[in-house]
Amino acid sequence: MKMSRRQFNLLAACTGVASLARPALAADETYVVLLLSGAIADGGWGQHAYEGLKLLEGKPGFRIGYAENVSQAQIPQVARGYADDGASLIIGHGFEFGSPLLEVAPDYPETAFFVSSFLPQPDVPSNILYADLAYFDVAYLAGALAALISEKKGVGFVGGGDNPTQQSMMKAFVAGAEQTAPGTKALGIVTGDYNDAAKGKQAAATMIGNGVDVIWHAADVTGLGAIQAAADTAGVKVLGCYSDQTELAPKAMGTSFAMNLAGMVTTVAESVASGSFQGGAEWRPTVDQMWLLEAGPGKDHNPELIPDETWAQFMPIWNDVAARRIDVGALLK
Repeated sequence: MKMSRRQFNLLAACTGVASLARPALAADETYVVLLLSGAIADGGWGQHAYEGLKLLEGKPGFRIGYAENVSQAQIPQVARGYADDGASLIIGHGFEFGSPLLEVAPDYPETAFFVSSFLPQPDVPSNILYADLAYFDVAYLAGALAALISEKKGVGFVGGGDNPTQQSMMKAFVAGAEQTAPGTKALGIVTGDYNDAAKGKQAAATMIGNGVDVIWHAADVTGLGAIQAAADTAGVKVLGCYSDQTELAPKAMGTSFAMNLAGMVTTVAESVASGSFQGGAEWRPTVDQMWLLEAGPGKDHNPELIPDETWAQFMPIWNDVAARRIDVGALLK
């Protein structure tokens, strides 16, 4: 069902859609739209994708738009509104966009769609592309590193939304920890929420109370609470996610698994602009293409929290996962 301009504007007022009054597209202009279920200033998942969008804004031939805090129920209407408005590419950033955009895409064959989550079924329309962005690989690696630096042989994962991706990331984290350092007790809590720091803090505190001394999160704003809980507890270390989060807990953060989300957005957008976009499939970058290890400017780890000899133990595991000599997916079956 298509929306009128008035209906779209009314919906936009509730969802944070940017730039409602737009001039007509130029014939050679690529109009890229980013849809987010959370905020563009969440310090990680949403913000870094938005930074990629802003990089496009400064390039000739691109126009951008975005909607933040889009609920599951609003996704089809917001996507159709932008498609009706002439969007060249609509990016649904996260698992929750997978099914709704799959239903919308066939009605707009001239619009490209990209979802930063897994292919939901073998056959999808040729104008929609999904991605396996090495979430499980990086979760396995975070578990491995957490186990290597844990003094109590107890590590914990704090997850966000209760969906298959987060559940499998938790399983991969546990597998990485237990395989790397046998005898390690690996715990995990999927909070069910990406945007509640209090839930993240409570989850981390619960695990710390059960003997965990290294925490990793993959939970956006909820994860900020997990970081705070670790920083507030003597002897507990934390690993960041999605961005370099060193400044949030400089005395407790060993490293961050930072996601190249800006590069993801620009890569897909440029493929649409060049005519090389190929949908109907799943893009599978390796973990070292999609993720970076960062601990402040010019550093990949904090040697005061992760000794260099321990880092040297971790890097072969990183390389084996990047080369797919360790098949993390097989461990989750």
